[in-house]
Amino acid sequence: MVDPVGPHSPAAPPAPVVLVTGAASGIGEATVRLYAERGHRVVALDVDRRGLEPLAALEGVAVLVGDVASEQSNAEAVALAVERFGRLDAAVLNAGIGGAGPLEAPGAVERFERLFAVNVRGVVLGLRAALPALRASGGGSVVATSSVSGLRGDPGTWGYNATKAAVINLVRAAAIDYAAEGIRVNAIAPGGTATAMTAAQVADPTFSRFITSRIPAQRWADAREQAEVVYFLTSPAASYVTGVTVPVDGGLSANGGILLPPAAR
Repeated sequence: MVDPVGPHSPAAPPAPVVLVTGAASGIGEATVRLYAERGHRVVALDVDRRGLEPLAALEGVAVLVGDVASEQSNAEAVALAVERFGRLDAAVLNAGIGGAGPLEAPGAVERFERLFAVNVRGVVLGLRAALPALRASGGGSVVATSSVSGLRGDPGTWGYNATKAAVINLVRAAAIDYAAEGIRVNAIAPGGTATAMTAAQVADPTFSRFITSRIPAQRWADAREQAEVVYFLTSPAASYVTGVTVPVDGGLSANGGILLPPAAR
């Protein structure tokens, strides 16, 4: 009988390498931790140096401080993946910021320009930087973080809504352009998720009840639940999935909004 682990057995395939932006908190942090737990090697990019420090202690995780709105930061993140781990198999372009305020308010256009720079330009630059490395690895996967706010309108957040909607159509178009090369491009559209950014809202009983009453699942998502869908989209299990945006929102986007969904019995 041949020894399956003898000297002539085939070498195990290398652990996949994933780049995650917006990695220092929330969905990005949960995504880094999930990939690391499952044996992937990860490059974690964020502007928050202090937030990256706990991730730097994880096995197989390399951290980089940088702004996704910068072409240089995106190029450095991909270069780090290739130099440290030898390849790049997936990019999770998660970095994003929020913003609200009337369209006619002073400074509204300037705030929108920063929103666009992070939420849309950051995805474009991340995709552009990752493509050659994904191609060199024989194909791969990109997942961008949009939002349910990109699927429909919200009062007072026109700028955020516009940028997250742009991500959805960017994903569709890029998926078409690169599918024949074995590069898949998808997005998630998170609903209300309990993160550091939403901690005050989650902790406010009145506001939290107002929000969750509109979610058929009747609760906030955990960031890990978002990360699990990202993981699926970059995995071989999703090998025929490209150009889609998956709402991870407890049914929020399924609700027409005229009537409240039934509460738990």
